[in-house]
Amino acid sequence: MIPIQILRVLSTTRQYDVPALLMGGQACVLYGAAEYSRDLDLAALATDAALPRLAAAMQALGATVIAVPPFEQQYLARGHAVHFSVPDAGPGTVTPLRVDIMSRMRGVAPFEELWERRTTIALPDPSSQTEVFVDLLSLADLVNAKKTQRDKDWPMLRRLVDASYASEREAEPAEELVNFWLAELRSPAFLRDAVARFPEYAARSDRRAVIAARENADIAPALASEQEAEMAADRAYWEPLQRELEALRHAARRSSGGNPPGPA
Repeated sequence: MIPIQILRVLSTTRQYDVPALLMGGQACVLYGAAEYSRDLDLAALATDAALPRLAAAMQALGATVIAVPPFEQQYLARGHAVHFSVPDAGPGTVTPLRVDIMSRMRGVAPFEELWERRTTIALPDPSSQTEVFVDLLSLADLVNAKKTQRDKDWPMLRRLVDASYASEREAEPAEELVNFWLAELRSPAFLRDAVARFPEYAARSDRRAVIAARENADIAPALASEQEAEMAADRAYWEPLQRELEALRHAARRSSGGNPPGPA
């Protein structure tokens, strides 16, 4: 179940007509690949027209920017994440919710394309006895977004595709879905099964892991090579962004007289 605090954020962004897509751990929960996630990650449109609506939604939630970069279009457009802290609006003291917002990601299509192929679901809101409609990254886009340098993202990526494949084992899947499995399955048993079930599709694949499965060879080296290449590409992508973040942190320290910056 999605926590009420997260539903409140999602409902507010929709109320303010913010084009935003749920991603990260909470999206993985809804796709059946995770049990729990503490934070909220959103991909949002950061155009001149959309950004003021996002700012208004964050203001309505009482959200404050934490750390760097500041909440400005230029940083979102370059691929940075802007980090917010959203206080709880319910009774009692509850830990604030961290909300990370991005507009551009490595290896992922522009937002307009993501929006066109989004998944929309309705979730019950216990606090209001109504439904909250939530827009998510499509499964394929979420998988691409998970191809990062972080070790923890790769088991989740595997579970996302495994859950999709397991849920369709008795069905007659569309060609697009079969090609997605053959391109993204990372569990050797499932990949071998998919190659055996769909030999005509597998024959057209140039993925090394699929070729290994066709030849009844060891799949593990090919999967490891894929992961290493994606992690290296992600490190290279983030290197200049990390340098920019460090420069922003140093500037914030100087302007605050050497003290670490607090919430903006």
